[in-house]
Amino acid sequence: MAEEPPQIATGDQGELTPPPYPLLVDETQNAETAFAKVVRTLQYIKRWTGKTERPSDQRDAFFERFRMKVPNIDDAYQGEDASGEVAGAVVSQTKRHRWAFNPSDIWLYRWLAVVSAAVVYNTFVAILRTTFTEINESVFGLWLALDYTADTIYLIDILIQFRTSYLENGLLVTASKQMAYHYMKGVAFKLDVISLIPSDFLYLVPHVGVNAVVVRLNRLLRLHRVAQFYTRTESKTNYPNIFRITVLVACIMMSIHWNACFYFLISREVGLGKDSWVYPSPLDSNGNATSYASLTRKYIYSIYWSTLTLTTVGDLPGPVTDWEFLFVILDFLAGVLIIATVIGMVGEIITTTNSHRTDFQSTLDGVKQYMRYRKVGSDLQARIIKWFDYLWVNRHSLGNEQDVLETLPDKLKAEIAIHVHFETLKKVQIFDECEAGLLEELVLKLKPQVFSPGDYICRKGDIGKEMYIIKHGSLEVVGDDGHTVLVTLTDGSYFGEISILNLGGSGNRRTANVRSVGYSDLFCLSKADLLEALMEYPEAKALLEERGRRTLIRDGTLEESMVQSIAAPAVSSPSAARNTSNALTRRIDRLEQELEHLQSRFTRLLGEYNSVQMKLKQRIYALERGRES
Repeated sequence: MAEEPPQIATGDQGELTPPPYPLLVDETQNAETAFAKVVRTLQYIKRWTGKTERPSDQRDAFFERFRMKVPNIDDAYQGEDASGEVAGAVVSQTKRHRWAFNPSDIWLYRWLAVVSAAVVYNTFVAILRTTFTEINESVFGLWLALDYTADTIYLIDILIQFRTSYLENGLLVTASKQMAYHYMKGVAFKLDVISLIPSDFLYLVPHVGVNAVVVRLNRLLRLHRVAQFYTRTESKTNYPNIFRITVLVACIMMSIHWNACFYFLISREVGLGKDSWVYPSPLDSNGNATSYASLTRKYIYSIYWSTLTLTTVGDLPGPVTDWEFLFVILDFLAGVLIIATVIGMVGEIITTTNSHRTDFQSTLDGVKQYMRYRKVGSDLQARIIKWFDYLWVNRHSLGNEQDVLETLPDKLKAEIAIHVHFETLKKVQIFDECEAGLLEELVLKLKPQVFSPGDYICRKGDIGKEMYIIKHGSLEVVGDDGHTVLVTLTDGSYFGEISILNLGGSGNRRTANVRSVGYSDLFCLSKADLLEALMEYPEAKALLEERGRRTLIRDGTLEESMVQSIAAPAVSSPSAARNTSNALTRRIDRLEQELEHLQSRFTRLLGEYNSVQMKLKQRIYALERGRES
């Protein structure tokens, strides 16, 4: 029986520990062939890299309770059911293969970058070496090595695309035949095959020679892989505008490079220095070399001429021959197109970059104009402008965060909301003990609000319609005199649940004055949203009410005679709480039906009223015309 390879273990901190014996067996073990040793070593390397590329992700236990459990498709390829039944269901519907590549893998994206670099190399060098033969002849061996390295990358890329899986009906297809057929039936396969045709053999044809590197232009048919790399990078990068500008500049420089090479080729065919339009002669009248004879001057001069022509600026000598006229006309048309493209893309990038600031400034200008029109006091105007300044510096937006995530499904919106507000939510004790479903509902209903220094969030006796959670800042609970500070609330504290749950003898009235010390960022949860969420979770509602009652008893605002009557529902069984919740649901449904009936009656009465009013207007109009006649 063949000896099993040693397992590379991981320590408690995810560190790799060496195997119990060396990876390569001793030379005395002649039973194993050299090929078996290589295969075994590759298996170790693959297993080791697999461990190191995916370190253990140690997350907070609070966050883990509310994360969506998704299968790890990479583990499914290796036959590891790391995600339980969900991963097994995915793998069972697709034929697993150990060499099937996930198109979303990061290493496949990096390989796409390597392929793009090879394509850009061929795009830049092929026309350059054809035009300026001195470059090609000086280090021809090096160019051949680079050419065939790029060809090898092309070939490996075809093999990888044969093994790249694809989505069908929402599942990754990893069957060998299906992946190969999917790749071969597309246009990309035909372009890839044509791009690998060994056109280098044309070097051996007489009157072609090794300087005709233009025969390798079929390698440019792999440009569609560069487009794929651009699309994926644009979606991955956190700075898309900078990336778009960089790509735009690179495309312009490549266009100028190709145009410069075409200019020098035409100059060489017409004759260097033959007229005023072509490249100057590298020799003077005595046959001595001039400054235009160097390779650097040839390329830089051609780039200079190409830049001025495509940008339609500068004063250059006019063309002389018909071919020169035709080339200049095409250059001017291409220059107009390039300028229009640059202006359009730069304008779009600037507009996108400044859109938030423009909207913010427009809103601020509208508020300033309104305050001037209504003659608002200067002190209040200054406070409002400072509030806008704080909002811009710290949040950069006036829009609702939910509008940005509107296209996401509710589960993903809830998870990203928990992730964004994780540091605040884990400090809130009620969220630490509530069910995952309730937290997902509540975080989607939270609305951010900002209060200025000295602003009262609520006053004692006000009708409570919201509860608040402190994200950043400090709040003071003050006495009726406005000076005595009873307690200070910090990040993660919450208040207002007593009044919206109608606890104590004050009903839905606020029981304290809460004032902002500095600028405070709060989450607001309305009474309707909270009660709607708690309707399906009676245990959480009982827990929240019990904490509110304990707070009232501690503060002495709840009489002992009321404690028993209010606390009775809290000690009832869960079944009784559910029955109470069902009864409330039935009452609400009945009230909604009655409200719809009243709305229909009101609509009918409103229609009759409008009809009678129109008839009266017509009669009055007829009487007025009769009186005038």
